[in-house]
Amino acid sequence: MKGIYIFLADGFEDVEALGTNDVLRRAGLRSELVSITEEPFVSSSHRITVSVDDCLPLLPGIDHDGTTENDVMIFPGGMPGSKNLAGCKPLMRLMQAHYDAGGTVAAICAAPALVLSQLKGIEGAAVTCFDGFEDKLEQAGAKFEPRPAITCGRIITGRSAGHALAFGLEIVRKLRPERYDEVRHHLFLDTL
Repeated sequence: MKGIYIFLADGFEDVEALGTNDVLRRAGLRSELVSITEEPFVSSSHRITVSVDDCLPLLPGIDHDGTTENDVMIFPGGMPGSKNLAGCKPLMRLMQAHYDAGGTVAAICAAPALVLSQLKGIEGAAVTCFDGFEDKLEQAGAKFEPRPAITCGRIITGRSAGHALAFGLEIVRKLRPERYDEVRHHLFLDTL
């Protein structure tokens, strides 16, 4: 799967999805919001309705040829959004095929534990997630670290809504390292 996609399910965390999307676009990266259903609108955990760019069931045949680590599938947290993502079997199969083809996966908050814990290949990876969800990751063989955002190979994780910009910037650092400082500066995060 080539490109950058943020997958949304009803109950997604607003800041984790849209803040990440904002940071990526500030870096000049084109990311698309994708509903996991055929509905072109998805409702957040705070009942904000968002229009998506595409719908997973309506995507044409997905070709993984040429997929690289610069192609990213992103999973925001939120409840029940993370559970809805994790329960979407076509999405979980797509995530595994994408990762197996050389693509990057990224998840924040509860999504690392509920979604990425299903990934064959997470064993030994340093990851973070929302406090209280780390057991699922450790059971999958990952190593939990309580940090804002972590990149470990082709796996990027973020801790919580409060770290959504750090998570977005971590993705930027991987895909466009030359834009990292500039975007961070324009967000006034270099003053912290």
